[in-house]
Amino acid sequence: MDALDLARWQFGVTTVYHFLFVPLTIGLGIFVAGLQTAWHRTGKEQYLRLTKFFGKLFLINFAMGVVTGIVQEFQFGMNWSEYSTFVGDVFGAPLAMEALLAFFLESTFLGLWIFGWDRLPKRVHLATIWAAALGSNLSAYFILAANAWMKHPVGYTVENGRARMTDLWAVLTNSTALAQVPHVIASAFIVAGGFVLAISGYWLLRTKARKERGQTKAAAFQGWRSAARAALVMTALAGAVVAFTGDSSAQLLHTQQPMKLAAAEGLERDTAGAPFSVAPGIEIPKLLSFLAAHDPGATVAGTEDLQQRFEKQFGPGDYRPNQPVVFWSFRLMIVFGLSTVGLSVLGLWLTRRKREVPAWLSKLMLLALPLPLLAVIAGWLLSEIGRQPWTVAGELLTASSVSPGVSLAEVATSLTIFTLLYGGLAVAEAVLITKHVRKGPEEPELAPQAEKLEPSLMY
Repeated sequence: MDALDLARWQFGVTTVYHFLFVPLTIGLGIFVAGLQTAWHRTGKEQYLRLTKFFGKLFLINFAMGVVTGIVQEFQFGMNWSEYSTFVGDVFGAPLAMEALLAFFLESTFLGLWIFGWDRLPKRVHLATIWAAALGSNLSAYFILAANAWMKHPVGYTVENGRARMTDLWAVLTNSTALAQVPHVIASAFIVAGGFVLAISGYWLLRTKARKERGQTKAAAFQGWRSAARAALVMTALAGAVVAFTGDSSAQLLHTQQPMKLAAAEGLERDTAGAPFSVAPGIEIPKLLSFLAAHDPGATVAGTEDLQQRFEKQFGPGDYRPNQPVVFWSFRLMIVFGLSTVGLSVLGLWLTRRKREVPAWLSKLMLLALPLPLLAVIAGWLLSEIGRQPWTVAGELLTASSVSPGVSLAEVATSLTIFTLLYGGLAVAEAVLITKHVRKGPEEPELAPQAEKLEPSLMY
């Protein structure tokens, strides 16, 4: 093992860890804003209590996302200086826009939302959480646009060994980004919906147990069904968007990243009417060609034939990604994602017309916490490992991106430190979230006594 291998492990581990918080922040911000809007429109106390309850979980997750995301910036300079040198002129604009426009928008209005309760007018306070949620989604757009450029570089020219951006609009409207952004954001809504479903299922079971023990006062809050229904709707709708954008992404892979598509299907040779491999030995005839080109007879490139063509185009080397990882991550992404969406559709049917949530469904809802997280992790592995051995497709190899002056011992030391740090943060996150979830929504604060007096008695 050399410094390159450890640097790849370090960036992969820290990125996957950071990505646990990103989709939850994106989706949960919109969900909290929706709850507060429901309270603003109806005046129902249950929506206010749910807003504050899930709002605190959103803040905990947001803080963890910021802390873990900073480490990514350090690694660009520490372990990937050659990569930073090559892409710096292109990445500078979208990353600056993410920081100056999206992140500042998000953090500023989030601060106003935190401290604006009972200080700002209700409509203004509601606008702050929507602005913060918009900032989260804008951040995602700029970051994903930069990431899409690595897979399909456009709007640039290479001068003196560095990529120089010539068209910012082309970078921000890259066809890969336009397919990837809605796919990832919709996946984030599924993650957030699963998070809310799991918590709602936990409290529905707990409330039922309390009622059976005669603790009617402790089981008085009736908002969990509403929270579950809202999460079920969000998850089902987001699932439809994921399916639609996934179809668009498959067509782009066929033309822009054929090696990734071939590796994801275990297809070795160029094949007309290529089958879709459900698992080794189980195939659906011509489905891959239909998904890739909307033509059941279309030819899909294979890994071995692509390898020969790439050697002629780029020189000697192995241009095939880790096929077992890419193959199985693609299938796990589909299985975990469809399971979550299927659960949401089932839940919507069973709870229609104000029906109560069955106890067995509440237990199944607990699975909605890990399933979508596993799906997005598998999807991210497919996306990033499938691009290998390139950091920038067709322009910069991963082996040429690592910092030349960093030794194996130095990378191992930083990897150890980050692992211990992230382990501590994971414990802190688990303790904070578990404590808050077990506590449940707080009782609404009573208005100050002075506000209940007649104006003439206040002076």
